[in-house]
Amino acid sequence: MFYRVLNNSVLNNSFLFNIFCYNTSPFNDPAKGREINESIKDRYKGMISVNNVSLQFGQRKLFSDVNIVFASGNCYGLIGANGSGKSTFLKILSGEIDSTTGNVTVAPGKRVSVLKQNQFAFDEYTVLTTVIMGHKRLYEIITDKDALYARTPFTEEDGMRASELEAEFAELEGWSAESDAAKLLSDLGIEESFHSAQMKQLEAGMKVRVLLAQALFGNPDVLLLDEPTNHLDVESCMWLEEFLCDFENTAIVVSHDRHFLDKVCTHIADIDFGKIKLYTGNYSFWSEASQLAARQRSQANKKIEEQRAELKEFIMRFANNASKSRQATSRKKILEKLKVEEIEPSSRNYPYINFEQEREAGNDLLFIESLSKSIDGQVMFERLNLVIHKGDKVAFVGQNDLAKTTLFQVLMNESPADGGSFKWGISTSRAYYPRDNAAFFGTELCIMDWLRQYSKNKDQEFIRAFLGRMLFSGEDSLKPVNVLSGGEKARCMFARMMVAQPNVIILDEPTNHLDLESITSLNRGLEKFKGTILFSSQDHQLVQTVANRIIEVTPEGYIDRAGVTFDEYLSNEQVRQQRRDMHAAVR
Repeated sequence: MFYRVLNNSVLNNSFLFNIFCYNTSPFNDPAKGREINESIKDRYKGMISVNNVSLQFGQRKLFSDVNIVFASGNCYGLIGANGSGKSTFLKILSGEIDSTTGNVTVAPGKRVSVLKQNQFAFDEYTVLTTVIMGHKRLYEIITDKDALYARTPFTEEDGMRASELEAEFAELEGWSAESDAAKLLSDLGIEESFHSAQMKQLEAGMKVRVLLAQALFGNPDVLLLDEPTNHLDVESCMWLEEFLCDFENTAIVVSHDRHFLDKVCTHIADIDFGKIKLYTGNYSFWSEASQLAARQRSQANKKIEEQRAELKEFIMRFANNASKSRQATSRKKILEKLKVEEIEPSSRNYPYINFEQEREAGNDLLFIESLSKSIDGQVMFERLNLVIHKGDKVAFVGQNDLAKTTLFQVLMNESPADGGSFKWGISTSRAYYPRDNAAFFGTELCIMDWLRQYSKNKDQEFIRAFLGRMLFSGEDSLKPVNVLSGGEKARCMFARMMVAQPNVIILDEPTNHLDLESITSLNRGLEKFKGTILFSSQDHQLVQTVANRIIEVTPEGYIDRAGVTFDEYLSNEQVRQQRRDMHAAVR
């Protein structure tokens, strides 16, 4: 009977409780029993169960006694502080590494697909073959068939084996495999001319998209994606969001992209306090709910009834604001049933990122006239004519990240332009966050002395207090800067910019290496800043909430739109037409 299958799957007792708590017992009413069983089968189709899993490296324990059931139809966002073990947990789920204790159970006959991280593993295969290899059994059948039909002589036994393989091939929809793989590639922006090319002929960004197509191929039952939006352009990110919103099986994703987590996730799996706990809702709901719960914990005088009412109002506000996508509708139904006791505060700390101007800039801020630059014969931008006004918060977008980096380097006099000119207003003071900050950390200075060299106020207590707000407290402020992690270096760079008190901030991909808490704090700091910002970022939410002007830079020209949000820019048909016209003019 089906309840035995459930017991073998080590389900939470509440799930079993739900089976037996109907007014009519399935054992007394066979029809009702079949209905309930089919409902439960549908719910847990494609599920993966984690049973008493712990992971420890030496004396360091990442998490312990994890018991989770990832159910079908849901998309789970796996979050946690940097170094908490998110990617490692995905490897445990996929079977790539073993846990210290416990086990992972995948429902019988279900297929787990993983986004591969090694870009060079498939260099000798064609792009189309690489995608099909995502369905391991189907690819085995294809290679077995090819080897079998190549045999001479072809025996009767070979014929029987071939017949078995052909039947399984048809059952796995092998006849449409190439066309399905080709469609995935095209949807992710890989043109048909590359489908027969070898992987080693592709640039890194294209390889990432091929490996993503490989993971998505063949409708896997469980999909594990580690930072799937890395190196994807905006269009590919939007396509992946829609794909996951429509995905009817189980998806578990690790991502630092808050917009992506908000769009696709029905649940958040949070690694915190050495545990992994599931929460209903997307990232924004989890983040705001945990902060609200933390505030309530500190409000000792507030009545319990008032706190429950406040949490309940908060839950319903999120539920009522859900969009009409399948994932959002699913979230809304679950949120409406959520109990306020299930919301808990997080242990995570947020740095305090706040930019202040020492003096306000004048109206004449930046004039760019016919600016052009090429690198190794490749045009980054040409005939760029822009006037940047005081208070502009300009997001520079476009598929070529190097073009945006090069533009910022030119504007900061780190690289000469090939032609044209630019002029900063005499009252401007600028602070720059480069994509590569290695040049700032080639020293053995401790963090405190490193920051002091950029600050007008040299007082030790001022520097120490400033670093404390950036989460460098106590002995942390005495660490040598040349041993810091990427996230720690990023926080140092923000501190450097903050003590400078500029009226113009230039940031090139500032969210790289940041955890979600630092990204959130940076987002708030940039929203509040009264000066002018020029920035590029792959973080959709950062661009959407900070920018009041979008400039798309391409080798064929540029598109400049003021007074629009990023979402409005992406959906603007005039912008699409202008982009098509630019491409057509070059051809």
